[in-house]
This record gives sequence, C-alpha cells and structure tokens, in this order.
Amino acid sequence: MKLESLRDAYMDQLRDAYDVEEQLVKALPKMMKACASPELKSALEEHLEQTKIQVRRLERVFESMGQDAKAKKCVGLRGILDEGEDIGDEEGEFAVRDALLIAGAQKVEHYEIAMYGTLCTWAEQLGDRTAVEILRETLEEEKMADKKLTQIAESSINPQAAQRRVA
Repeated sequence: MKLESLRDAYMDQLRDAYDVEEQLVKALPKMMKACASPELKSALEEHLEQTKIQVRRLERVFESMGQDAKAKKCVGLRGILDEGEDIGDEEGEFAVRDALLIAGAQKVEHYEIAMYGTLCTWAEQLGDRTAVEILRETLEEEKMADKKLTQIAESSINPQAAQRRVA
C-alpha cells in the first residue's frame, strides 16, 4: 500500500488496529488462565467480550468505507504480548505474577488508547463521522479497562505482592 495521503495512513492504521484486536482475542484467554486473582480474571473475561465487539466495530468502519476488513500485522503489540506470555510461564508467588500480568495488560491498554486516539483524530479530520463515533466508543472502553486494572492493582494485587519478602 502506498502511503500518499492521510486517508492512506488512516487505512493502514485501521488494518493495524484490526490485527491488534484479533491478537487480543487469542491472547486474553491465555492471560486469564495464568492469573490467580478472581477479580483480575473477571476483568480480563469482561475485556475479552468487549474486544470481540471491538473487532465487529472495526469491521463496520471498513464496511462504511467500502473496504474489506484486512489485518496488517502489528509487531508492536506482538512484542508486548510475548512479554506477557513469558510471565505466565514463570514460577513464583501468585500476587507477584498477577502484578506483572496487570502491568502487561496496561501496556496493551496504553497502546490501544494511543492507537484509537490517533484513529479518532484522523477520522474526524477526514470527515468520517460514522467512524469517529464507532472509534470513540472503543477508545472510551480502553480507557475504562485501564482504570479498572489500576483499581485492581492498587486495591489488592500490589499490596499482596508487596507483602512478599525474600528471606
């Protein structure tokens, strides 16, 4: 794809976002399996369902533009997810592992917040009101997911992990 206009960049990043969401649909169940906290597991399950809806929203954006929904491999997110998978394989205290899983999940959320913020701005610049509404809804969900992860970390997981001392 030649990148000659903002619309080209916008399409490129929509395809990137589509891959991000598809990768997350596969990765979130693995993260849920690795976590010990029922509260964290529940938050990840909720976000998995939300992510499936976000995939369908992106498909609506592509459709509204007369484009096929095609993913462009997002290597940035792949790196973040690879780190998270390594955490799931580590042995150790459950709260410490859960703290690391939250940190990894928040890296993903921050990546998505930046991605959807840019997409919203570009859709607005290009006059695509339909996409702005759809993308903004997802952006707000990502911000709420990040806040929820922070709340879980601060209220239970981090204090539990902080109590673990090496003798």
